Amino acid sequence: MEIRERHAKDVSSLERLAQDVHERDGYPIYLPTDLREFLVGSASHGAWVAEQDGNILGHVALHRRSWTGVMELACQAIGLAEENLAVVARLLVAPDVRRRGVGRRLLGTAASTAHNLGLCPILDVAVRYEAANRLYHEEGWRCLGSVPFPMPDGTTVEEYVYVGPTVLDTVRCSSAAGR
Repeated sequence: MEIRERHAKDVSSLERLAQDVHERDGYPIYLPTDLREFLVGSASHGAWVAEQDGNILGHVALHRRSWTGVMELACQAIGLAEENLAVVARLLVAPDVRRRGVGRRLLGTAASTAHNLGLCPILDVAVRYEAANRLYHEEGWRCLGSVPFPMPDGTTVEEYVYVGPTVLDTVRCSSAAGR
């Protein structure tokens, strides 16, 4: 499996992937009419795909911001200004390749890129996505709290906000694993 930058030619496959993930997991909770805009429309520091044998297995992006509630909670909890944060977003993994490390590698790529840019990686995820929340905990992400996300239909969905492991934590984890 290769992790590489997302290209324009990947977007059709990614739209199908987003449809599959939505049908299986209900993510995104609110399926936008314009999946292309959902996947590539936000200002980002980059986006990557996991590919094997010409098949797209997953996707992740590193956005410059999330919605206001997430950014406010993260800034307050971490003590950094918004311009010092990068938001891991649009993490999608094909249902038939789950539990094979695709999500972990994509998450790691986005977090490493944030660190390389001198930014602190954060993310937000609906409380109800237990498998995703488990992955973030296992990978050393720390939950900062929760915020109610306003949905287009007027309802709200409770979301956790996470901060990624620091570079120092990552080095400690790698060193401990090698002992």
